[in-house]
Amino acid sequence: MADKCELPELPFPLSASHVDVFRRDDRGAGVVGTAPAHTDLYVNPAGTDSADAESLLNAATLLGLPPAGDFQFSARLTVDFRSQYDAGVLLLWIDERNWSKFCFEFSPAAEPMVVSVVTRGVSDDANSFTVPDRSIWLRVSRIDRVYAYHASTDGTTWQLIRVFTLGDRLGDHRIGFEVQSPTGEGCTVTFDDIRFASHRLAELRDGS
Repeated sequence: MADKCELPELPFPLSASHVDVFRRDDRGAGVVGTAPAHTDLYVNPAGTDSADAESLLNAATLLGLPPAGDFQFSARLTVDFRSQYDAGVLLLWIDERNWSKFCFEFSPAAEPMVVSVVTRGVSDDANSFTVPDRSIWLRVSRIDRVYAYHASTDGTTWQLIRVFTLGDRLGDHRIGFEVQSPTGEGCTVTFDDIRFASHRLAELRDGS
């Protein structure tokens, strides 16, 4: 896939941070990304002296600027998990110190898990629930200046995971895809059933 691309599912162009990481899948029905080894987006809140996960800001991304106003952006993520913290991600990005990611990630217990990270200077991450399969639907919704993350095991009924804000500079907020393999030699993620709707999510907690 070229550095810049347009997907028919999205009403805005995307730009890739890395060459030859993302491509259209063989059926033309989604995007496939192969994460380079030892890549992540994470700013350790404990600092550089911590024995916890290393701070990294080198993950491959495919991002674009959505239209102004409310929206719902979703996809099904399928990951060939190999190593701890391998993940496919729906990403919100402003700059290296202000971003958020919604992850389908391989946990330390070797279980696929829904994870969210909000970074305002440092990263604040939260684990949600484990998934028995290698696929999950994730959705990012914008309601005025607020974002909501929802996950679904069937693409129909949605569970609220997180509500937050990244401030009022909405014109600087890009969205898209990310792939990562912080501790491993890479993983491949398929993003399909990609959808974008420019309308407001009416209710956060009723499964819609």
